[in-house]
This record gives sequence, C-alpha cells and structure tokens, in this order.
Amino acid sequence: MDALLTQLRAAAEPTRLRLLALCARHPLCVTDLCAVLGQSQPRLSRHLKLLTDAGLLERIPEGANAYFQMPAGADLARLILARLPEDDPRLAADRRAAARLAAERAREASDAFRRHGMDWDEMRALGLPAGAIEQALLDALPARMGALLDIGTGTGRLLELVAPRAERALGVDMSRDMLALARARLAERGLAERAAVRQADMYRLPFADAAFDAVALQMVLHYAEDPAAALAEAARVLKPGGTLLVADLAPHDQGVLLEKQAHRWPGFDDAQIAGWLGAAGCTAAQATTVPGPLAVRIWPARRAPVHALAN
Repeated sequence: MDALLTQLRAAAEPTRLRLLALCARHPLCVTDLCAVLGQSQPRLSRHLKLLTDAGLLERIPEGANAYFQMPAGADLARLILARLPEDDPRLAADRRAAARLAAERAREASDAFRRHGMDWDEMRALGLPAGAIEQALLDALPARMGALLDIGTGTGRLLELVAPRAERALGVDMSRDMLALARARLAERGLAERAAVRQADMYRLPFADAAFDAVALQMVLHYAEDPAAALAEAARVLKPGGTLLVADLAPHDQGVLLEKQAHRWPGFDDAQIAGWLGAAGCTAAQATTVPGPLAVRIWPARRAPVHALAN
C-alpha cells in the first residue's frame, strides 16, 4: 500500500503529469523538458526526482546528461495517463513542442555527421543490399520474442523492424549523434513505447545477466578491437535458449576499408565466429550469405540451456 500511495502522490501534480505524458512517448533529457514546459531546470529536476524515486520514470545516464523515460513496469503511470483527455490544450501543446524539438535534434545530429565527412549509413556507403540484409536478419530472429537488444544500433533501423514482433526492443550505441537520430526515427514512427535507445559500451553492458530473449550485432564486429569480448558480453545478457544474431562482412580483400572506414577487421570467416560463439557459451547454427559488392554473412546462434552451461 505504501508504494502505491507514494506513486499516487508523485503523479498528483500538474507539472508532473505533463512530464509523465511527455516521457511516456519517448525519452527526453532535462534540457529538452525545460524547453518544452518553459520551466527552470532546478524546478523540473525536483519533479523528476520525485517521479523516479516513486518508480514512475527511470533515469538513463548518457555522458554528462540523462534521459527520462517510463519504465517497462510502470503500469500505474500508464493507467493514469490513459485517463487524461487526449485533446487537453496543454498536453497537445507539449506534444507539438516535443515533436519540433526532436526534429531539430535529428537535423543537428545529421548535420554534424555531414560536417565531419562521416556517412552513418554504412550499408549505403558500401553499396550493400540493405533490404536483403534486413530480411535475412528478420528471418533469423524469432517470430515473437520478449526483449531484444540491438548492440551498435546506429540509427535504430533494426529496432523499427523488430518492434512489431518484440514486447520490448532496446538499442545501445556509444555515439550521441547516432542516438539522437535513432530517437527521432522511433518517435516519428510512433514506436517510442515499444522501442528505446541508450548510450552504452558493448564491452560493459549495463544490464543484468540473462536480461534479453534475443541479442543482435549488425555490422558491429568489424569495428571491434576485441570481437571475442564483445560476443562474450552479448551472451552474458542473453537468456539461456535465447538467440544471438551476428551480421557482418565475410572475408574480403578491400584494404581501403581499414583506412577510410576505420574497420579493424577485413571480415570474418565461419571458423572465427563459431570459435568466439562457442567460447561465449553459444552454439552456432547454419550461417547464410547475402551477396553484394561485399558478401554479408548472417550467423545465428543459441545460448546453451542452464543445464548445459552447468556441465
């Protein structure tokens, strides 16, 4: 009863209701919330602390900043928001302001990449058949799943594709510009309640063991200093029996990619991937190839069940 009363008291205030309504749609940082609500940072920070302490919002650190979003288990908050009138003038104005802000952030992020001469859409930069690769990924993932983690999510394209079949889809990336683009993509497509992104290091994922039903690494390993460690960390957060999916370049002789695209590895062969997966406690299944200017291999694997890990 005490926890329920704490949540009810935390929500029973106009500004905090507006904060809940905004953060339920997509994650926002304090600076963004100040701009939308037109209130000072100290004032909003106090409101946000009450909401997070009550479990109605969660705080996701990202560098010197932090984003606030509604946690998966905030059922009471969702019930409260369902009672709010959709046509309330203040809430409608907040939604419009947040949408404008998200669009501005996405443009800023995209402009930053262009200024630095970086092409964040690697499949397009390499002339790879994006549609065929995406379909191969979807074919290798379960038709229905609980929670999916996309490591090195980039602009969040895989999250957009899997959102209809996953209860929850989460992407992680180290680039704030990438995360801004991904957040804008998910918000524009109305997927922010099912899919989210956060900043995280693939070698030190901020998640408990066995937290996800499926984990994907798409075009990530060829940038990794230590692919074996990245796969071991991906397997750690995967549930026994869960699917680990790796999509990356097959071995190639395009040395220019190591210089111009900062690739660390000239693709991978099946033996390399199978060895790293085995060391991580996963069993590799039949790999498939997507042909193109550079061949892309899709390596599905399954984490061993608990009894097998114990043996």
